[in-house]
Amino acid sequence: MKANCWMGRNTVQVEEVPEPRILNARDAIVRVTSTAICGSDLHLYDGYIPTMERGDILGHEFMGEVVEVGPGVSNLAVGDRVVVPFPIACGACNSCELGLYSVCENSNPNAGMAEKIMGHSPAGIFGYSHMLGGYPGGQAEYARVPFADVGPVKIEDDLPDEQVLLLSDVLPTGYMGAEMCDIRPGDTVAVWGAGPVGQFAAVSARLLGAERVIVIDRVPARLRMAREKAGAETVDYEETDVLDALREMTAGRGPDACVEAVGMEAHHPTPALHAYDRVKHATRLESDRPHALREAVMACRSGGTVSVIGVYGGFVDKFPMGAVMNRSLTIRAGQCHVQRYTAPLLERIRAGELDPSFVITHRMGLDEAPAAFEMFKNKEQDCVKVVLTP
Repeated sequence: MKANCWMGRNTVQVEEVPEPRILNARDAIVRVTSTAICGSDLHLYDGYIPTMERGDILGHEFMGEVVEVGPGVSNLAVGDRVVVPFPIACGACNSCELGLYSVCENSNPNAGMAEKIMGHSPAGIFGYSHMLGGYPGGQAEYARVPFADVGPVKIEDDLPDEQVLLLSDVLPTGYMGAEMCDIRPGDTVAVWGAGPVGQFAAVSARLLGAERVIVIDRVPARLRMAREKAGAETVDYEETDVLDALREMTAGRGPDACVEAVGMEAHHPTPALHAYDRVKHATRLESDRPHALREAVMACRSGGTVSVIGVYGGFVDKFPMGAVMNRSLTIRAGQCHVQRYTAPLLERIRAGELDPSFVITHRMGLDEAPAAFEMFKNKEQDCVKVVLTP
C-alpha cells in the first residue's frame, strides 16, 4: 500500500509499504478514506520531536471504513465508517476511567523513553515518534487501530468526511482548550494562534458563553477567518504590541482566560527576541520556542486561567513563573482526551451548531503529501488545513 513516510528533517515521501495486519484481539484495520495534516505534524517534519526513524508513517488525523476486526472487538463490524481519535487508549486503566484518555497508562509500549523526558508516559499516538509508541500513522491507504473497541466513533449517517474527520483531533482539541478556561458569562477569552486548533478554540469559547473572543496571529487570511467564523476581534502581532493591545481592549485588566494554541515553534515580531530562541531551538539547545506561552501568561488578568493546547516537547527557557505565582494564575494543559468529546461534538455537528469543515482550505491526493507539507509549513496559498485522499 501507499503511505506518507518521514524520511528525515523536512523530507516526507510517499512509499510502498506492507499493509497492516491484526496483531491483537482488540485491533481493527481501517481503510483510510480521508486524512489530514496537523500543525503538530510540522514539528515532526521540522525535526523537533525526538525518536523519529526513517520510514515512519505519519498521520494522526484519519477516518475510514473498517475492513477487519480482531476477535476482541464486538462494537465494530466490517463496513462500519469510523473516525479514529489520535490518542490510543485502553479504556480500562485508572487514567481512562477518569476520562483522561491522552494519558492512558497502557497504550505506549515505549513508555520508558517518554518517562526520561516527562517523568511519566502519556498515551501512545498514531504516527508521532517512537517515544509515543512507534505506531504507524493514518496518512496511508490502511491503518491498524489498537484498542478499537474504545477509540473509534461510528458515523452512522450521511455526514460527509469533511464534516467529521476533524473529530479525530483539532476540533476536540480546540474545544478542550476553551473548556479548560471555565468560561463564565461576560468573560473575555484571548486565543494565540489562528490555525485550525485556534479557530476551533475561538468558536468553542463562543459556544461556551464567552462575551468577547480575541485571536492573535500574523497571517491575514487566518485572522479574517477568525473574524468571520468565530466573531472574534483580532490582533496582528507583527503590527501591534500584543500586551498593550490586550490591556487597551480590556480596560487594563487583561483577558479572563488565555488559550495558547501555538506550541513549540512560535514566532516573535522582535527580531532579536525571536533570534534568541530560534538559535537555541535550531541548535537543539532548547526543545521549544515559548514566545506565545510567555505572552499569554503576561497578558492574562490576575487570577485568570492560561489554557495550553499548543504542543510542547520538552523544556522551555525563561518561563515567567513569578507572574504565575504572584498573580494567582491557573495553568491548565494537556493533549486532548479526544474520546471524551467525540460523541457530544458529533451531536453538535448533526444539530447544525458546528460545521468544522470551514478550516479546510486544500484537498489533495495522498501522492501529493510532500508538496502539501511544504505548502502548509510555509502557509502558501492561504493554507489553513489540508485533507489528503488516499
